[in-house]
Amino acid sequence: MRKCVSSLLVATAISTLAFSAASAADLPVRAAPPPYIPPVPVFTWTGFYAGVNAGWGWRDSDREPVFLAPGPGIPAGLAGTLIFNNNDDGGFTGGGQIGYNYQIGSFVVGVETDIQWADTDQNFDAVFIPATGFAGSFVPGVFNSNAPEWWGSVRGRLGVAFDRVLVYATGGLAYTDDSTGWAVGGGVEWALPVNLFGSSAVTFGLEGLWLGFDDDDDNIGQSIGTFTPVGGGGPVAVVAPAFDNDDNNDFFVARAKLNFKFGTY
Repeated sequence: MRKCVSSLLVATAISTLAFSAASAADLPVRAAPPPYIPPVPVFTWTGFYAGVNAGWGWRDSDREPVFLAPGPGIPAGLAGTLIFNNNDDGGFTGGGQIGYNYQIGSFVVGVETDIQWADTDQNFDAVFIPATGFAGSFVPGVFNSNAPEWWGSVRGRLGVAFDRVLVYATGGLAYTDDSTGWAVGGGVEWALPVNLFGSSAVTFGLEGLWLGFDDDDDNIGQSIGTFTPVGGGGPVAVVAPAFDNDDNNDFFVARAKLNFKFGTY
């Protein structure tokens, strides 16, 4: 009897061990969690920016001819046409800008203001063509172009972003020390994979602007040259009649821009 009980206990113990081993084999294996990889931040053009720019400006000036005939400020015997050369000159322009962009999907809207120094001030030369009956000699003077030495603008911007590349159009108000006008243009801007001076990104861009200033000027009282009549007498200063010089002072500016963007990545 004792032998039967012992055999039964041994058989039960073996069965229990076998069942426990089988159950343990069915349990999931405990593994270490995968390492955390933070997502790469998505670039956005939203945010404030400030920067500098430099480029070249071309001026397209076209003064209207002046018709001279004896009258107030013009001595007897002087008659003819004063023709100005078309002074299309260029020069360095550079300055700084600040602005703000806001990105909505792939579209970017913004506003920018800038102020520039411009080396485009050149003088006009003039040629005198005498009329029939002209008596004497006329020497034209040298005429200042009235081109501004600095200009600024306040413009809206609308563009499309292709990740770190922005293509945009821009337009708004342009101004100088004594005149106002308009500015339109466009450009392309790239966000560089660098951060400087606490910025969230550095952007480099190329931009073209066409600017027009209202600079029509009534030249009453301006000395336009000297006239020496036939038969003796010294040179006489000739004062301009009332005429509109129509000096439009239009500019085209091509420039490179470097901006430091602050705010949202």
